[in-house]
Amino acid sequence: MPRDATETRSRLIAEAERLFADQGIWRVRVQDIVAAAGQRNSSALTYHFGSRRGVLDAILADHGEPIDRERGEVWTALDDNRTPALIEALIRPLIRRLSTPSGRCYLRIVAQLSAEFGRWNLDPTHVPAHLDTILRRLRDRPPVESPAQQDERVLGMIQLMISSLAERARCIEAGEPLATTEDVYQANLVDMLAGVIEAPARALAVTRP
Repeated sequence: MPRDATETRSRLIAEAERLFADQGIWRVRVQDIVAAAGQRNSSALTYHFGSRRGVLDAILADHGEPIDRERGEVWTALDDNRTPALIEALIRPLIRRLSTPSGRCYLRIVAQLSAEFGRWNLDPTHVPAHLDTILRRLRDRPPVESPAQQDERVLGMIQLMISSLAERARCIEAGEPLATTEDVYQANLVDMLAGVIEAPARALAVTRP
């Protein structure tokens, strides 16, 4: 790709990322992104990405692939398959994204896609390899035996994880004081998420239809 085209693509991604995080994915118009990127050609985004969903997918891929590589590195280094270690491998690369504006935008964008979280087990080809493996190991943990209840626990854990990270990202962007240091936040989040997975079972066991 020519240098000018590469620079244009990068500017479009950067502006889309910022606008999606600040205004909401579905409120931002294609022409808003094009204008923010300083492009006179109104079809610039369509040329590079096809659609608003196309640029969103590019943003998710740009962040998601390196995050999953880091996730695998953390898991290998921990060399531990207990629930807290699996969760730490999940969240440590995400917490690192809190240190950059782009990473904070990414976390706030992902939080807007909560309706898609439950699909991770339905279409594993679209889930990064290490993320898929860790989620499946967490799903198979006791104390619940029903597949439906296991899936609900994993989904609840994902929702809590992303919403918590997105809120911390928002606070940092807004310059609001943080209640805890990063180390304390990470340890507390691991404990909370492990609690979702390992909480004693009280509900009646059910089977998936």
